[in-house]
Amino acid sequence: MPEPTPRTAIEAVAQRRYLASGWPWRSLAYLLTAPPLMLAAGLPLVLLTLPWIVLLLRVTEWNDPSLAGLALLLVTGAMLLAAGGPLVALPLGAVERRRLRMVDTRPVVSAHRLPRHGAWLRTRYSEAATWRELGYAVLLTTVAPVGYAAVLVLVMLIGACLASPFLVSEGAAPVALGITQVSTVGEAVPFALAGAALLPAVPYLLALLAGAHATAARALLSAGPGERLHAELVEVSRSRARLVDAFEAERRRIERDLHDGAQQRLVGLTLQLGLARLDLPPDSPAAQAVASAHDQAKQLMAELRELIRGIHPQALTDSGLPAALRELADQSAIPLTVHTKLDRRPPAPIETAAYFVAAEALANVSKHSGATAASIDVTLDGYVLAVEIRDNGRGGADPARGTGLTGLADRVSVVDGRMYLTSPAGGPTLIRVEIPCRQNSDRSG
Repeated sequence: MPEPTPRTAIEAVAQRRYLASGWPWRSLAYLLTAPPLMLAAGLPLVLLTLPWIVLLLRVTEWNDPSLAGLALLLVTGAMLLAAGGPLVALPLGAVERRRLRMVDTRPVVSAHRLPRHGAWLRTRYSEAATWRELGYAVLLTTVAPVGYAAVLVLVMLIGACLASPFLVSEGAAPVALGITQVSTVGEAVPFALAGAALLPAVPYLLALLAGAHATAARALLSAGPGERLHAELVEVSRSRARLVDAFEAERRRIERDLHDGAQQRLVGLTLQLGLARLDLPPDSPAAQAVASAHDQAKQLMAELRELIRGIHPQALTDSGLPAALRELADQSAIPLTVHTKLDRRPPAPIETAAYFVAAEALANVSKHSGATAASIDVTLDGYVLAVEIRDNGRGGADPARGTGLTGLADRVSVVDGRMYLTSPAGGPTLIRVEIPCRQNSDRSG
């Protein structure tokens, strides 16, 4: 049975054909490319932590240092590292994720989120992934050099043992091999044999060091399953919001085209038919045909106005949510009371969502509740826009019975809002919608 293909250097070590594979050379390449990165990251980190180095020297010397001065050095070093450390760690993390492919063929996914426009620094400094990368940079410049140096010393010692018979000569100074010394070829031969026996272990030692380094790098620089799922959910939410924004923009374009194009032409046609109707004898067949066409044109114009208002009410764009809701109340089939308390105008997407939630809820009330009165209360309390729709109908509203309430909840969730429903049997029914409203958006277009 063939052995499975190793994905990492540590898995490759367990393979019988490890020494004949490319993994020893990949491990060596990974280790040889690490010191330049240690140096590149270490120099700026030393500069950022210079106050801590001075603090350490003062504490070591302890020439009656001032506690206030020591505290100042401690705080200054922490502030410099927190401010500049991520700027060192971010490019280092990007390079390390690419370098990991030498000894780890598994996909490496960054845990960073896609920053919003103009918010790169705020996004990066608020992510846990950035601070994990800073932790990796600290480990790379402090702990990793110790491990690399220990392995290097061990490899050099094996090499010295192998070469020891050629390094000693009669009358020359003894050659140090670790904790012992040899001065003759006879004394050096056992060490040379031990070095030859240990030489095949060097590739395994390099692979283990590279694998340990890569394991730490993956743990700190790669997104875990939960983070990947969170990032995917965030991206899905953003894409859904973009689709909704595009849909709303397209709906407004259609509304403008109908209002400024088709409706104006229909108004002109209605006027022409009205003038033609006046010029014809009242009892003539032509007059009756023109009168019928005139009435149909007026009816079509009224239906077109209703269609335009349903696509996107002009009052919502021109005057805002309170005016659009009052217009909605004027057209309601049941008495509708509107109360609004807004200290500022919400962003356009929030206004649109709130209006259509109210309109669709009111349509459900008219069709299914048997209510004789309803009310809409809109308040903007801090950063939350709350919309409450009440009716005195029979109650018993249940999202499982139809898609109306589910559609309302979906519309609210697109703008990160929540919907609450209270509808006991016998009524009344209360729908409360809460939508985050943190800043005004651009209303142009």
